[in-house]
Amino acid sequence: MLTPAHFSAVVSFCCPNFAARAKVAANKHCTKRGNAGRMANAENRPSAASAGLNDDIGEATRLKMYRMQVEIREAEQRAYDLFLQNLVKGTSHLSLGQEAVATGFAAAMKPGDLSFCTYRGHAHTLARGVPVEQVLGELMGRDNGLMRGKGGSMHLTSAEHGVMGSYAIIGAHLPIACGAAWRAQYKGHKDVTVCFFGDGTTNIGAFHEALNFAAVWKLPVIFVCENNLYMEYTPIGDVIPVEHPAASRASAYGLEPVIVDGQDADAVYRAAFTAYERARAGGGPSLIECKTYRYSGHSRADPAKYRPPGELERWKERCPIKIYRERLKQFGIAESVIAGIEAEVRKVVDDATEACKAAPTPPLDIITTDVYADGGWAWRN
Repeated sequence: MLTPAHFSAVVSFCCPNFAARAKVAANKHCTKRGNAGRMANAENRPSAASAGLNDDIGEATRLKMYRMQVEIREAEQRAYDLFLQNLVKGTSHLSLGQEAVATGFAAAMKPGDLSFCTYRGHAHTLARGVPVEQVLGELMGRDNGLMRGKGGSMHLTSAEHGVMGSYAIIGAHLPIACGAAWRAQYKGHKDVTVCFFGDGTTNIGAFHEALNFAAVWKLPVIFVCENNLYMEYTPIGDVIPVEHPAASRASAYGLEPVIVDGQDADAVYRAAFTAYERARAGGGPSLIECKTYRYSGHSRADPAKYRPPGELERWKERCPIKIYRERLKQFGIAESVIAGIEAEVRKVVDDATEACKAAPTPPLDIITTDVYADGGWAWRN
């Protein structure tokens, strides 16, 4: 079974074009079921302060990314608590432990860029700036929710924030993301589409169709595999013939295999920034595999008893928030500033929770609105 030590790289890129962005000090072997790989050894890097690495990202962006990660963690933990209180109806799919992926990509985006998410989309929705109250309200089926309580956990959408939907059908959104990117290319716009999906999606036909189409048309789209080691209940390594579910298949479509430490928001940010620049310059799509881990089961209905003993505890040692908190201290950010961010976020989540508890349920007169498009000639043209 893969362990956090295998993914301790800041970034491991498999092509000189990407390697120019990733400054690594040393490599070490990474094994997976007897197969050897190579990843950069972050432990051999000089300390952040002594290396003077702050300039490539900047203090303001790092503080923003820390706030994002803490907000995602606190909001999703609150969603978990509310579910246990029977205030979140149905199931939910949490990203606890995966916060760095959504954060790194969102922080590197420009206004107008588009995000396509899976049913595990709370983190990406929050990272794009949707208020916590609207997300929790939607999960609780309240009228103050993002879609007035009609969409629920798996269908968060906010065109205003560039969140073009969370999709419950595995892989269904990849071709749609290609369509959004093709629109930008056709109209000469500079926005980039980012499509997030899990490791299990790489075995779905839509994954291969979308990558092929995007590569042929050189579309400004970035495909991001959040490889948390498990599909719904099955280790991804049990059902693929290659080492990396996404990166190992990139070359089939003429793409560069990119593997990123998904526990490190800085590593994700740098990989995302490079891919955004490439897409905006007409360089076509990118496929990025982020190695990460979900702390809970596939959904609230899954106790995740299939995981080996001690695996969760080992991954929690590389908690993305713990890593980034130490990173800020390495760059000289005062403990009081870090604690202040955490306190502010907790208050936001507490206030949002109370507002959602007090909010009414949606009125019945909206039950038939926004559920059907007539599909007439005007829509098709």
